[in-house]
Amino acid sequence: MPYRSIDDPVKLRRILEAAMLIQADLDLPDLLRHVIEEACSMTSARYGALGVLNAKGDGLSQFVTVGLSTEEEATIGSRPAGRGVLGLLITQPRPLRLATLGSHPDSYGFPPGHPPMNSFLGVPITVRDEVYGNLYLTDKQGWSEFTKDDEALVGALALSAGIAVENSRLHQQVAQVAVYEDRDRLARDLHDTVIQRLFAIGLALQSIAGAPQGPGAGDRLHGAINDIDETIRQVRASIYALGGPGAEQGVRSRVLSLVRDLDPVVGFEVSVSFTGPVDSAVSDQIADQLLVTIREALTNVGRHARATSARVVVSVDGSRCRLEVIDDGQGFGGVTSRDGGRGLGNLRRRAEQLNGQLLIESPPQGGSAVIWQVPLGV
Repeated sequence: MPYRSIDDPVKLRRILEAAMLIQADLDLPDLLRHVIEEACSMTSARYGALGVLNAKGDGLSQFVTVGLSTEEEATIGSRPAGRGVLGLLITQPRPLRLATLGSHPDSYGFPPGHPPMNSFLGVPITVRDEVYGNLYLTDKQGWSEFTKDDEALVGALALSAGIAVENSRLHQQVAQVAVYEDRDRLARDLHDTVIQRLFAIGLALQSIAGAPQGPGAGDRLHGAINDIDETIRQVRASIYALGGPGAEQGVRSRVLSLVRDLDPVVGFEVSVSFTGPVDSAVSDQIADQLLVTIREALTNVGRHARATSARVVVSVDGSRCRLEVIDDGQGFGGVTSRDGGRGLGNLRRRAEQLNGQLLIESPPQGGSAVIWQVPLGV
């Protein structure tokens, strides 16, 4: 029986479509699964799998399968460790076709519950001579073994998979570099801010020490203490922003990311500070409403307040989460928490749904303050 030609325009178009998916906004596992499904379909393979090598290149970090039922995957359990013929493809990355998988001297056998598999085709996933993994097919239906044409087709699909894996890793590296650069910027900002504040506080304390009984000494001392407290809050906020493992998923990081995104809307950089266990105490439900409120409040500042500065303060004590968005603009002109625009009305209703409240205040120094607070036990 002659081999079918790979000049088949339908198959060539499907290979091209698989390659074009690299540009689509798909998660890597979904894209790899599509590559395996196409490989199985075009070669009549009953089963397919794709293994992605770990960073060291000595084992598999991902293993995506097609053809196994949910029950079979559950029975088999953990993914392969890269032994046997699969391990051979890792150490010797070149195409391998077998009429009977179990006949190969490196065959390691199957775990309990694994369906029997006979014919085998394995193709390395490479880009510019760098190996990213392997694409495996087993049990060609209607034929005793996979063909040379099958090998060529699967090789083309494996190249698409390799480019997808490489792109994913490059994106991760770029994101990591961006995080490091952002942390460096935050560290520099933290250093400059703290030095400036402490220098100013030091001058204030020196003046108080020079005239400890002078008029207003108590008020000035109280002001210096408040400045120290504010500096400590900024240091804490910056430390949390610098973050550790998993910090990018926390409430603090989400707030900081949102505020930075809104800086162009507001027209200047908005300061952010946190007090209390914000990440651990604030539920997802409260966090979502917190972010909605920050977005609406800062958008109002940018559109209507004519402010030159603004700050966001998120605090958590034992019973509630409190948000303050304060600006030095023209204020709300007598607007209270029971009226205001449609946006503020929506925020008030959202707060009340969480058994909380939204307040609008006019600080003595001018400007406006939107205060949103809800109980933590929501």
